[in-house]
Amino acid sequence: MTNPTRRVAVCPGSFDPITMGHLDIISRATKLFDKVIVLVSTNPDKHPAFTLTERLLLIQEVVQQYDNIVIDILDEELLADYVRRVGAVAIVKGLRAVSDFEYEFQMALANKKLCLDAETVFLTTAAENMYLSSSVVKQIARFGGDISGFVPAEVLPVIQCRLRKTETNIENNEKGRRV
Repeated sequence: MTNPTRRVAVCPGSFDPITMGHLDIISRATKLFDKVIVLVSTNPDKHPAFTLTERLLLIQEVVQQYDNIVIDILDEELLADYVRRVGAVAIVKGLRAVSDFEYEFQMALANKKLCLDAETVFLTTAAENMYLSSSVVKQIARFGGDISGFVPAEVLPVIQCRLRKTETNIENNEKGRRV
């Protein structure tokens, strides 16, 4: 259990890969809470380009300047159970648009039912990140587009290499099937 005088927040997401939008929300959360746990999780509806461990390492690379961030992995556990276990008082979620709100509001209500001691805090994204998502980054990168303004510079080469490699593997598999 954490020190009750410290305000701990969990900032969950798939972060596949981490974007400037994610980093904006995380950095703003560090100003509101004593400790922020960036929680890398799986989304069963998505096919990740990076493993949980790879995503954790990418995040570590870009949050080194913050002394109140811990990065962890959520696998095979409910978010509400994790929040309760670490003694967090809040779940921090970023919102880009009304469509985000509908989904996130439903999740917030479910999490509140499962964990009464934690509140969900919504932070609206900065205007320059309203359109930005990991899916957009992956699509642009796979077609050879410039993602340098969308992801932190420290991890840009790793992300570009993986996403281009993924696209090359897809192309090779498709060519193999056409034979």
